[in-house]
Amino acid sequence: MSVERKLKTALDETRLLILGAQVLFGFQFNGVFQELFEQLPDRARFLQCIALFLITMTIGMLIAPSMRHRLTEGGQASTRILSAATSFAGLALLPLAVGLSIDLFVTLERIYGSATGMLAAGTFFLLGMLFWYAIELTLRRNERMEHSEPDKPTPLTTQVDQLLTEARVIIPGAQALLGFQFAVTFTRAFEQLPSSAKLVHVIALLCVALAVILLMAPAALHRLAFRGEDASEFVAIASLLVIAAPVPLALGIALDTFVAVRRALDSDTGAISAAALTALTLFCLWYAYPLWLRPRSPG
Repeated sequence: MSVERKLKTALDETRLLILGAQVLFGFQFNGVFQELFEQLPDRARFLQCIALFLITMTIGMLIAPSMRHRLTEGGQASTRILSAATSFAGLALLPLAVGLSIDLFVTLERIYGSATGMLAAGTFFLLGMLFWYAIELTLRRNERMEHSEPDKPTPLTTQVDQLLTEARVIIPGAQALLGFQFAVTFTRAFEQLPSSAKLVHVIALLCVALAVILLMAPAALHRLAFRGEDASEFVAIASLLVIAAPVPLALGIALDTFVAVRRALDSDTGAISAAALTALTLFCLWYAYPLWLRPRSPG
């Protein structure tokens, strides 16, 4: 199988993974504004904040290969980006498994008690390790990617296909957050927030809305301007759109992390720290890391 085909398969698989994380991603933000959230003990609220960060990191790591493909490889398929996609997919599943376990514990502890919550969380964490790691490592082939031949230039048609797929990889995280952002403004809990937190949420909403517009633009551009025809001009413009979109997305996620953590912990210091850590991590994964690798790439 060619590198181009393998990379397309890897991107499609990443789309499946990020769609699975999308539900938890929306829940982490939405849960803190539910009426009964205030009845949770402090420990459960703190655990929810940890789960929020973990699921955010899953989203961040699943998007990272697409950003490296754009910024480091210039949209060219290579064994390097294929290896990165494989590594990040493997890494992203661990915080997802832990975040899912935490959510199960918090949910079932409230309904049936701590023992049931711990049993469910531990069971599903082990199931995640079994189906996401143990089976894969057992059946893993020992074949190594060939590096003896230089990577060939990627055909234009393949570049267009991969570019549109990468936009579809990034947009689910933005969609999950944007839906929450609109819905939460109609909750009683949102009305109880201080004016400063409401303003932060509105700015976050505008940032994520901008990210969604930018991510949808390549499809509109390809269909309306180029009539669905492949063109190098389209690849150049659409690449800039896909590269730009994660900037407002990262800002939106970080700002609403501030709002969610402040609501959960009632601590400005904790909320600022969580938002800053989220922004730093996402910008490192999506921009600093690919740009740092760029001079090391051949050619």
